Amino acid sequence: MIEDSSLWVVSDVDGTLMDHSYDLTPAKETIKKLQKLSIPVILCTSKTASEVKVIRKELNLSDPYIVENGAAIYGESLEKVNGEIILGKKYDDLEDILNSISKEIDYKLIPLNNLTDQEATHLTGLRGNSLNLMRDRHWSMPFLNPPSFLEDKINICSKKYQVDIYKGNRMSHLLSINSNKGKAINALKKYSNIQNIQIIGLGDSPNDLPLLLSSDIRIVIPGKDGPNLNLLDQLKDLEFTLASEPNGYGWKNEINKLINNIKII
Repeated sequence: MIEDSSLWVVSDVDGTLMDHSYDLTPAKETIKKLQKLSIPVILCTSKTASEVKVIRKELNLSDPYIVENGAAIYGESLEKVNGEIILGKKYDDLEDILNSISKEIDYKLIPLNNLTDQEATHLTGLRGNSLNLMRDRHWSMPFLNPPSFLEDKINICSKKYQVDIYKGNRMSHLLSINSNKGKAINALKKYSNIQNIQIIGLGDSPNDLPLLLSSDIRIVIPGKDGPNLNLLDQLKDLEFTLASEPNGYGWKNEINKLINNIKII
């Protein structure tokens, strides 16, 4: 229960808790240690609630979880709000906005959900029913990364339509200005009504910047080819730890170090 702890682990999933082959094995034993210490593990991801339910079951997690890049928070323990806190705009509204931006920049921005099964598998590695779970999206709009020379134009348009765009390693995400991973963390802290919560935040891409900025202890997880340099640049004036190994192995190592020094935190 989040109400029972003033120390939370808030973690991105893809590229952070697991690699892009979706292997959760490296982090499993460390998550068990956190559970024995009654430290919540709050997944904070661009994935859908349908996808995260599968991951939570595999990891035996019962803590609240943040999905669709902070656009919604779900959890059985969120009884006062009927199990959900919604911060984002509806998918259909965001799709209309994405189409409007496409017209203004004269470049078709393609939603992830519009890809064929073959295209989506090539991009994400997901197959079969996993693609259906990925497409069960309600509060955010992932789309294929546009050419870099269009980014300034897109950002100007996003202000006009009161949305934000966050770029991940594999795709960009269109969100209401009222929702991102950091705003979701703050909403969950407010709901818990606990004073002086400390957040251990873990992420791997610029998409996780709001998560890391809302954390007290920031851990950047590199990929197999090294860390995301754009994210490092955005964090250059702040204190953070760069894990020495990629994906779940880096996650495990850094969390274990903190667990071993739990009385210092």
